[in-house]
Amino acid sequence: MKPIENTLTGAQILMTILQEEGVDTLFGFPGGAVIDIYDELARTPIRHILVRHEQGAVHAADGYARASGKVGVCLVTSGPGATNTVTGIASAYMDSIPLVIITGQVPTHLIGNDAFQEVDIVGITRPCTKHNYLVKRIEDLGKILKEAFYIARSGRPGPVLVDIPKDVAKNRVAYTPIEPIRLKSYNPTYRPNMWQLEKVISLIREARRPMIFAGGGVILSKGSQELTAFARKTRMPVTTSLMGLGAFPGTDPLCLGMIGMHGTYRANMATGACDLLIAVGVRFDDRVTGRTDAFAAQAKIVHIDIDPTSIRKNVQVSIPLVGDCRITLSELNRLIEAIDFGDLTEQRRCWLDQIDQWKQAGALDYDQTTVIKPQYVVETLYRLTKGQAIITTEVGQNQMWAAQYYHFDHPDHFITSGGLGVMGFGLPAAIGAQVAKPGKLVVDIAGDGSIQMNIQEMATAIQYGLPVKVVILNNRYLGMVRQWQELFYDKRYACTNMEHAPDFVKLAEAYGALGLRATTPDQVESVLTQGLSSPQAAIMDFWVDREECVYPMVPAGATLTEMLLI
Repeated sequence: MKPIENTLTGAQILMTILQEEGVDTLFGFPGGAVIDIYDELARTPIRHILVRHEQGAVHAADGYARASGKVGVCLVTSGPGATNTVTGIASAYMDSIPLVIITGQVPTHLIGNDAFQEVDIVGITRPCTKHNYLVKRIEDLGKILKEAFYIARSGRPGPVLVDIPKDVAKNRVAYTPIEPIRLKSYNPTYRPNMWQLEKVISLIREARRPMIFAGGGVILSKGSQELTAFARKTRMPVTTSLMGLGAFPGTDPLCLGMIGMHGTYRANMATGACDLLIAVGVRFDDRVTGRTDAFAAQAKIVHIDIDPTSIRKNVQVSIPLVGDCRITLSELNRLIEAIDFGDLTEQRRCWLDQIDQWKQAGALDYDQTTVIKPQYVVETLYRLTKGQAIITTEVGQNQMWAAQYYHFDHPDHFITSGGLGVMGFGLPAAIGAQVAKPGKLVVDIAGDGSIQMNIQEMATAIQYGLPVKVVILNNRYLGMVRQWQELFYDKRYACTNMEHAPDFVKLAEAYGALGLRATTPDQVESVLTQGLSSPQAAIMDFWVDREECVYPMVPAGATLTEMLLI
């Protein structure tokens, strides 16, 4: 039957909107409920990356979004295909990453009948999406898709799920282009209140021991340049959250490194002693604050965030500032031009001298013995790459060592699952980042436990010629849990021993990648050099000290200044 003139199928409408939104890459896995969509996708210039597991599709879209600055998109089928995305969606939600997840659904007349591969993915993901939709009528599909992209990228970014029944994808309807989206009930505040800004300027004038706490919101708003200018003009030291690494140059003398449970000694001590804390694009996560009643107890706190619900949720603040981080920092930079910091120079010098003393404490020092130290591997990786690689991580000790010993001078160069802490995130995220930045070196710093969660995505890297590198800090333990068992459970290593791990070199070769191993310190640099220079994907397996711990460490229930240093 000849299609009616000027009509499109739901699948064609979807492809039209994707191209209008500038989508050039989809990460996905096909199935019966989305077969019509895949049939149409094959007729477009959109590149599809076939992952090996739907969780990998969301993590890859996440890595792509962070590396490219675009909305990441993935496409999966109904039922188990949809439920397999939930961990990746929750991770993106916690880290405010703009994604659009398109799931297939059984035909509309079967919804609620327990049909084959039916699941209420809208209900399941309601707590971990910024918004989600079940498209019940093909007439609504175009507008819903436009709204999904608008919501995902605007305000505080986040994942939006669109569930498309099979008949909606297959049916036809007259289609006209969608007007620009305006939602009456959703109007993020981008410009800060000027009266509040003037109050901040007054606090800056009065402060003798000020500091800046920068988070992922600075990177998401593309405000790193404004933050750097602000810090250097005011001579304020800067600490960052895990998600904020790279928002301020890690090699700048004003950089204190990461704050929190495994933050640097200088950052945590400075937070306890400062009299003004300007927090930009942060959530005051429990891993950052330690005991909230004692967090920055001597300081007046300014909190800048585009999400008003994040302000005063965890920590009481003196001045709330709702607005886009980049725009707000730009306004502050304009206002501080009129300030003569000459009168404050002596007091600020004393403050910075105190911070320099904390820097000399050597809390990140370690002894490289006859056994490979994981810190040494990361430091050598940093030296060889000159800090220019995009680093993704898994979760656990490997993540913390990457944050502590690889210094990030640029935003979007550190990609990690910060809020949810997903084991198995790093490899698919590296694939997404490599797709977004084909000319960049992308390295996943992994643990031997985490890497096995989504190791199947190495096949994806090989199929598409993506030369991602995996650096495994292999201690044959679930390292971070083992560390807690050592410190707080009398070394009862219950179910954390992973001595029976695969041979990662042979596993790499089985996938068609390069496999390398280092078992002694003198092999570390040569293995890294060979693996990083390889034109193909590579897995580098470093047999590190089995019981090395991550320090500093703030124990649960302690204040930031009550750190374990050894």
